[in-house]
Amino acid sequence: MRNLSIFIAFLVFLAGCAAPPPPQADAPRLLLATTTSTRDSGLLDFLLPDFEQSHGAFVDVVAVGTGQALKLGEDGNADVLLVHARAREDDFMAAGHGVRREDVMYNDFVLVGPPDDPAGVGGGGDAAAAFARIAQVGAPFVSRGDDSGTHTKEKQVWAKAGIDPVGGWYVSAGQGMGAVLTMADEQKAYTLSDRATFLARTLEGTHLEILVEGDAILFNPYGVIAVNPAKNPQINNQVANQFIDWLISVQTQERIKAFGVAEFGQPLFVPDSQLWRERSQ
Repeated sequence: MRNLSIFIAFLVFLAGCAAPPPPQADAPRLLLATTTSTRDSGLLDFLLPDFEQSHGAFVDVVAVGTGQALKLGEDGNADVLLVHARAREDDFMAAGHGVRREDVMYNDFVLVGPPDDPAGVGGGGDAAAAFARIAQVGAPFVSRGDDSGTHTKEKQVWAKAGIDPVGGWYVSAGQGMGAVLTMADEQKAYTLSDRATFLARTLEGTHLEILVEGDAILFNPYGVIAVNPAKNPQINNQVANQFIDWLISVQTQERIKAFGVAEFGQPLFVPDSQLWRERSQ
C-alpha cells in the first residue's frame, strides 16, 4: 500500500513537470508579420511553441520582407510586427501606425560570395569598398529586391559606395533570404545576408563563404511593434502586448541567447531588450 502511494505521488510529480498542453482549438490567434530571417534561421520554430503553450494562444506567422510587414501593419492586417529596419520602424511609430515598440535583439549582415572570390573582396572590413569593387569588375550580385530590411541595408551600402547598381551583373530577385542564398550559390554570385539565415543555410549545404563582415554599417537591430488597434476592430491588442512582454522578458531573451550555440558555437542573435540590458548591467 505504501509503495502504491509513493507511485501515485511520483505520477503526480511527473504531471506537474510535463509541458503545458497546446492551445485549445478556440484559443485566441495572433497574427505576427515578420521578416523572413526570423523564419529562415529557425528562430520562430525555436521560440513560438513556448509562447503558445504558456499563453494559450496560436501565433500565425506571415514571413515577408520588412517593408511588406510594415505595410500589413499600416493597413491593419497584422496584430504585431517583428522587423529590422530601425529608421522605417521609427517612421511607422511617428505616423501612429503602432502603439508600442521595443528593442528585441540584433545581429549583423555579412557579404557572402563564391570561394574563388572573383572580385577579390575577401577579408576586408569595408562593405562599401567591397560593393564598389564588385560593381567595377561586374561580378554577379543577387539582391533581395523586395523592400525588405536586408534590401534596405543593401541600398544603404550602395549609396555609401556612391553607386547605382545597374547592369547584367546585378540581379534583383524579389525573393526572401533563403531563396536568394540559393540563387547566389547556384550562380556563384555575391549577396548580402543576415548572419543568422546564412549560418542556418550552411547546415543544408552551400558553397558561399563570408567574405566581408564587421563594418559598423552592417549592424542589424530587430524591434517588435504592436499595431494600432484603431486600424481594425479585429486586431488583438491584448495578446499582442502579452507577446511583446514575453519576447522582451529575461527568460525569452535567455533562449534567444542560446539559439544556434550548439550548432555554430555562437548565438545567431544577441538579446537586446531593455529588461535584458538592465539585468546585464
